[in-house]
Order: sequence, then C-alpha cells, then structure tokens
Amino acid sequence: MATRTQQLAQPKANRLRYPDRRSVHWLDKLPPERTGSTTKIELSHLWSDLCRSKKFHTQVTISPIWKVSERALRAVASERLRSLAQPRAPAAGWQPARPLLAPLSRGTQTAVATSRICQLAQPKRRQVLEGSGHKSKPVPVTHLPSKASAHIELLATPKHNHPKFKGERPVCWPVSRAARNYTASQRLLDLSSPKDRKAPFEGYDPYVVSRIARSAGPSPRIQQLCLPLPRKCSSK
Repeated sequence: MATRTQQLAQPKANRLRYPDRRSVHWLDKLPPERTGSTTKIELSHLWSDLCRSKKFHTQVTISPIWKVSERALRAVASERLRSLAQPRAPAAGWQPARPLLAPLSRGTQTAVATSRICQLAQPKRRQVLEGSGHKSKPVPVTHLPSKASAHIELLATPKHNHPKFKGERPVCWPVSRAARNYTASQRLLDLSSPKDRKAPFEGYDPYVVSRIARSAGPSPRIQQLCLPLPRKCSSK
C-alpha cells in the first residue's frame, strides 16, 4: 500500500476526459442546419427617415449693403423719438473734475494764522493727576519722576561670558608631537576594520533538510485536512 506522501505526489486525473453528464448539458444530436434564407428585418418609417442623407439647402448670400425704401427716406421722426435721441444731461450740482494741482489764490498765499489756529495746531499732551484727591492739579508726564525697579535693573544688565568659556577654535591648529607619533593598538585596528559581509545566498544549500524537519510529525488536524474529499460514485 502506497504511503500518504506517494499518494499526494501522484498527478491529478484529467476530469475532462470523461465529463460527468449530470453537471453538463449534453446534446445527443447536433441541431439541424438551416437551408432557407436568414431572418428578414424591416425598418420602420422613422428609421427609414433617419437613414436618409440630409439635404443641403443653398442659401443666397445677402449683401451687407441694402437699398433704403422710399417710405424710410420720407419718414419724419415723432416728438417722442426726438426726446429719446437727445443726450442725457448731467445731474444738478455736477461739477467737472478739479485739476490735480489747483492754483492757489493770492489771499491764500498771503494769509496769516491767528492765535487760535496756532493753539489748535499744537500736539496734545496726556495729563496725569498727581495724588488721589480731587484737589490735585494735572501734571504733565514729562515732569513726573521715574525710576526703574531693582528687578528691571537686574534684567537690564548684560550677561557675561562663563569663566571657562573659550573662543572659537581656529581652522588650522598645530598637532602635538604625541599625536603624530601615536601608534594604534590591536583593538583599535579590529574596531576600525569593516565588517565582513557575505554575498546573498552564499553558502546556502536549498536541498538540505534540517534534523527538526526530518523528525517532525503531522498533527491530527493536518492529517484530517490531507484526506481527500468524499466523492459520489456515478450510478451505472
């Protein structure tokens, strides 16, 4: 008796060689060949009209210059047409645009400002009340004494550099004698050497089966799934 592995290794049977009649529409005889003419198709009146080619009507090109009739030459416009033909007048109080640089009159050029105009031309100053009572007099802000607090003065002081701060290192600096005569150790040489990398699939044998795979056994579930499906035997 063949093992399960040998049974699964067998090629599948060709089911199309002996098709099952129960699932295929089977014709015992070929349909008879028709010897007469094919089916005739009649077009309706609408389809016949749509199939006809369109007729191109020749249009007479009219000249852009046409003759004026005698009645149009002798026509007289009515009073309503004359009123509509008049251009619209500007609104009342309309004035044309002033020029960009209007000429100044002699009175404007020789005018002298009064004391009131000079007073209004002065900039305004914000007034602050001195004290909290109602009898206090307004004093300008510029006359009030101002002094910064100790915290503001502390924040205003510039920061100093750290005692151990060193400036920027020059681009070119002298190399010490010890650095020039230094010899790297074997450990540094091992760390500085590049890693050995193998090429893809180098030393790989695809036909080698591991010992674990050779000693593995299928589970009951896998054995159950490997069983063939039950087929119904065709009745003769």
